Amino acid sequence: MEQLMAYFENIPPLHRSLILVGGITFFWILEGIMPLFNVKYKKWKHALPNFFFTLTTIVINFPLAFLLLKTSDWTIANDFGIINWLPEMPLWFYVLLGVVLLDLIGAYTAHLVEHKVKPLWMVHLVHHSDHNVDTTTANRHHPLESLIRYTFTLVGVFIVGAPVGIIMLYQSLSVVLSQFNHANIRLPRKIDKALSWIIVSPDMHKVHHHFVLPYTDSNYGNIFSIWDRLFGTYMELAPDKITYGVDTFPDEKENSSISGLLRQPFHKYRKPTTGKS
Repeated sequence: MEQLMAYFENIPPLHRSLILVGGITFFWILEGIMPLFNVKYKKWKHALPNFFFTLTTIVINFPLAFLLLKTSDWTIANDFGIINWLPEMPLWFYVLLGVVLLDLIGAYTAHLVEHKVKPLWMVHLVHHSDHNVDTTTANRHHPLESLIRYTFTLVGVFIVGAPVGIIMLYQSLSVVLSQFNHANIRLPRKIDKALSWIIVSPDMHKVHHHFVLPYTDSNYGNIFSIWDRLFGTYMELAPDKITYGVDTFPDEKENSSISGLLRQPFHKYRKPTTGKS
């Protein structure tokens, strides 16, 4: 565990890039071998806007990374944060607890808030308006959402008191698990179900991308599934019942256009066709 933390404390930018690119490549290949849906769409054409928003996320997060590091250094220097206030514990548990709590604040809570606050939902809509969810959808976030997610992560680092090694480990796991649970892959049902008790599995997350409420407002988790089960936001829906997209913004052509997606947060809010507004 000491070696793992030492690696992530000093992880080179190249290695972080390889995790991102390697994950997409691996799950892209897997989608061709064991697809959940045999959808006839132009995979590269579909991926282009998603890759564009992956790039904008990197561009936004890279220069702001120093704030995460400064905040982390301050919490460690001042013995501040949840994991630093608890009694001494084994290193493996200290690391696990840090990652779990960062996932709660930086992913689950951020995601939940984006669905409940209308202006933030309009920003998050870019992610949900993909009509062919696959591993490239994982990083399809409007630049404004990248800033929102970054803010929640920064707050998480402050509250948790996470050292740099835990932050880098969390972000690496977050990238790979998001690519995994968005991937258009079919796992044996029993394996997917078993995984969903610990981590967010593909079938579990696909429910969240169903085009109408209440399913859209469920399964907010990114790495760990415990938060949805604990806070009552877990739902199930058979994969063959799932339709991707959003009921209020059904124009697939507009939702596949980079310019259209960049404008999407600035449309007037539209009330869902079913469920709660």
